[in-house]
Amino acid sequence: MTYKSTIGLEIHAELKTNSKMFCSCKNDSDEKRPNFNVCPVCMGHPGTLPVANEEAVKKVIKTGLALNCKIAENSKFDRKNYFYPDLPKGYQISQYDQPICNGGYLKIDDKKIRITRIHLEEDTGRLLHPDGADYSLVDYNRAGIPLMELVTEPDIESGKQARKFAEELQIILRYLGVSFADMEKGQMRVEVNISLSKNSKLGTKVEIKNLNSFRVVEKAIDFEIKRQTELLDAGEKIIQETRGWHDKKEITFSQRNKEEAHDYRYFPEPDLSPLHFDKEFIEEIKEKIPELPEQKRERFKKEYNLDEKAVEVFILNKDLSEYYEKVVSEFEEWLKSEFGNEIISDKKEGKIFKLVANYLISDVKGLLCDKPFIETEFKISPENFAEFMKMIYKEEISSKVAKMVLIDMFNTGADPSNIVEENNLKQMTNEKELENIVKEIIAKNSKAVEDYKIGKQNALQFLAGQVMAQTRGTAKPEKVQELLIKHLI
Repeated sequence: MTYKSTIGLEIHAELKTNSKMFCSCKNDSDEKRPNFNVCPVCMGHPGTLPVANEEAVKKVIKTGLALNCKIAENSKFDRKNYFYPDLPKGYQISQYDQPICNGGYLKIDDKKIRITRIHLEEDTGRLLHPDGADYSLVDYNRAGIPLMELVTEPDIESGKQARKFAEELQIILRYLGVSFADMEKGQMRVEVNISLSKNSKLGTKVEIKNLNSFRVVEKAIDFEIKRQTELLDAGEKIIQETRGWHDKKEITFSQRNKEEAHDYRYFPEPDLSPLHFDKEFIEEIKEKIPELPEQKRERFKKEYNLDEKAVEVFILNKDLSEYYEKVVSEFEEWLKSEFGNEIISDKKEGKIFKLVANYLISDVKGLLCDKPFIETEFKISPENFAEFMKMIYKEEISSKVAKMVLIDMFNTGADPSNIVEENNLKQMTNEKELENIVKEIIAKNSKAVEDYKIGKQNALQFLAGQVMAQTRGTAKPEKVQELLIKHLI
């Protein structure tokens, strides 16, 4: 039997602030020394008083505005009561009935996934379970870090769609500068609520906790749909519960019965004043929202005539996209000064933009060996990269020489013109000199010549390679082929 799957997500993201949510301890979830960034406030000692981190509040508002949410005029913090070893106070300061952000949506594949709320709370500590030990260790460095929680409406229909939502949200959080959102480091965690039903009536909800990669989000949902389908087909009931994900077995497993809101005994946090946001405060934050991924996608397609694959590479790496635009701007300025405005036609622009994109996406990313592009650590200035592009565009250097020059620039940051001049790598333009080299190569390689004459095309490539080696890649490959064929006949 076919069932309708109804899926909602709860996504937690640690906010990028200097200090923790309610104290002055350093916000550093990467700290390796256990219980180093702690104080009486985040450890929940009696008599201590929390003070809300204003920067964290601003970052939640910024996120809400970027996701089309309504920002509450009045909000407050609440105590969420439950016991867990890594929760030092025995309760968590969170938000219940008056979150900072309400409503909103994020478009995925032209479908609006509605957002119920975005609220602010503090993170818990971290439990460590040594292999083979009969005890657990508690590290409170993470306890009290500002944690933003986003809850969607149950609008998601598949594991693939859930994965796309989480991936797009991660990019947005990074563009906004509100969170590093690194899932491997636990800075972004996804929880799934899923139910199956035969009709419009919702089925029994099951929660899958703490999914730490996009791949796992998709796999866990797909597995749970299959598991619940088999149970329903067998006439069994789905139990409302919390389940975990077993990475090695790639299955979900039962952890505990799902709590209801009343189990947490929420009540207003008595040690923190209610929050009030006036229009001027919200507008001030709104003005700082940068161009968002979807806006940039549309602009890059329209302005630079790039294909979707190239655009997505730039969307995923904000630094690389900004560097690309600087290079293109320099390149265009040179074209205008050299040829006048008539050169900047749609056709020419497309060629220019794709040329720069290809070298950045293929060659530069290859030299980076899968490391992220960070402009402040990249030795080639946009001006030098634009000059390098000009040399290729004007055919002053061959494609083979271009690769050699780029490696030198990547390692040293040197000016491409100096590299070409110092190493005598300028494209060979003396046809007579090239013809003499071709004749010399033919005279030295009689076996390859005979092979070519009996129809072995590889022999021609071998001879061309010999010519290119002797000219150190400065000859035009097309001209080399032309002269070889001429003298081999």
